[in-house]
Amino acid sequence: MPRMLDVSDAVRAEIGDEEADRLLAGENAPGSYDCTSCRTPGDSEQERTSTVLFVGDETAVLAFAHASCLPSQVVQVTEEQLQGAVRSIGGTGGHPPQGEPQRAVPEQAVLGVTSGLVLLDGELHPALVVEPTSPIVRPGTTGAGDDFLPLLIEQGFMPLTELASVPPVLHGWSVLLAVGQLHAVLQPSAAGGQPVAWWQAHQPLQVTDSWRAAANKHQQVLLFAAPVGSIGRQPREDLLRDALDKAAAGGKLVAAALPLAGT
Repeated sequence: MPRMLDVSDAVRAEIGDEEADRLLAGENAPGSYDCTSCRTPGDSEQERTSTVLFVGDETAVLAFAHASCLPSQVVQVTEEQLQGAVRSIGGTGGHPPQGEPQRAVPEQAVLGVTSGLVLLDGELHPALVVEPTSPIVRPGTTGAGDDFLPLLIEQGFMPLTELASVPPVLHGWSVLLAVGQLHAVLQPSAAGGQPVAWWQAHQPLQVTDSWRAAANKHQQVLLFAAPVGSIGRQPREDLLRDALDKAAAGGKLVAAALPLAGT
């Protein structure tokens, strides 16, 4: 039965016309699936569904998303991210070098992002606070533990023991702000070329006028990151600052200043 699939020109170019036509005809596409963006169930027989092709250095994985969450697209990711692809979805897709299609969705932790203004050196700075919803383990490893902060420190983020001054700029990373909305946090591509999304909003996030004005003034955004359970969803900026101070004092906070991309 034909599926309500969107296959973009970019995805078609990667997987080939024959595979794309088979997907559209319903031969290889799943009926039900877990959306690779919001992680809730979807049904390609009942609702528009996007084909999303994750391409690593050596492997490609075809996943599916609600069209309302993501457009059909090709997403460049690191090979390590694809090695965490352990959740199978119905149907086949993708085009690994060996010619064997893979049926997995890259397993990526959900990152909670809160925006707020932080007072440092007598000035208000726009900030994003990132906290995963579950522990992050190093790609390729199993077992308990949380490697979220060590992984970010390896990327150049600075461990903080207190919020006393603006952290150093982390070149190569940036915050994408477009039409006054927050779209993504970008990181350098492992293969060079265009940056890739480290975090991407399911839908562009609204920010306050004061936050946007501070971002335009400083042309950078401070990103603070802490392990799961360190910050929580704070309803006010003063409570958010208190949580950041406690996380820093406990050795559970890293930060960097990221250049602003967009307006």
